[in-house]
Amino acid sequence: MATLPTYVLITPARNEAQFIELTLKSMLGQTFRPLKWVIVSDGSTDGTDDIVRRYAVDNPWIELLRMPERTERHFAGKVHAFNAGYAKAKDLNPDVIGNLDADVSIEPEHFRFLLSKFAEDHQLGVGGAPFMEGSRQYDYRFSNIENVWGGCQLFRRECYEAIGGYTPVKGGGIDHIAVVSARMKDWKTRTFTQKVCIHHRQMNTAGQSALKAKFRLGAKDYSFGNHPVWELFRMLYQTVNPPFIVGGLALGAGYFWSMIQRKEVSVSRELVAFTRHEQMLRLRRFATRFRATHSDAVSQESASPRSAL
Repeated sequence: MATLPTYVLITPARNEAQFIELTLKSMLGQTFRPLKWVIVSDGSTDGTDDIVRRYAVDNPWIELLRMPERTERHFAGKVHAFNAGYAKAKDLNPDVIGNLDADVSIEPEHFRFLLSKFAEDHQLGVGGAPFMEGSRQYDYRFSNIENVWGGCQLFRRECYEAIGGYTPVKGGGIDHIAVVSARMKDWKTRTFTQKVCIHHRQMNTAGQSALKAKFRLGAKDYSFGNHPVWELFRMLYQTVNPPFIVGGLALGAGYFWSMIQRKEVSVSRELVAFTRHEQMLRLRRFATRFRATHSDAVSQESASPRSAL
């Protein structure tokens, strides 16, 4: 078996006292631990720091880094916290750098498995696993296995440095931008469905309703350049997931309202072009598979004795 790459983890944590102990316990159970795990308390005021300190006492590979309090909650702040954490760990020269959110639980073999994938394929730039919220798991039959969820996202160090790390975009999508940027620079990105992360807080709902979260998600889609045709199909697919119908409509409203208002696109034109090219290729492949499946079904029906009646 190939030697596993070394890794460090960074966890930006802002008022995560409700769930961070679950994350800490799952990391203590890992069969392959990081060289260092820096938990960056991003101005927490709810006891997050006390929980982390309690675990760090007997586990010197866990380090708490305290950032100043700030009034705004946005994703650019998360990037700044991540960068501060990485500055504490980069002198260890890890092979792989990872983000682990403070509301995620994983099974004991999680990082051993993912690091083995980096050992097997030296072109793998970003890797991770799908997530589950309650009884709902992200369905990769209708998504792209090359997308990697940001809640537990690993980068080969050379890839991370090539893309310039996370982009501090206030509106979010920092994990998506990083993964697409990696592919644009010819790195492989992959979600490995053999493992799963348990996400304890419903995505995009911190301090907002589910419908408002969907609207903001649509606006975010616009901000990093999704193709309008792609967004229509994405909106239709979202109507069959909770909250049914209205969730998809809210997503589409967020996207097309941003388009009408000519809101700022937060990524480069090069990245927009690359994103839209990938999306159109995937729609064409989906249409080809659909036509082939439909053609096979018609042929089977024609061959059936019932069709002759």
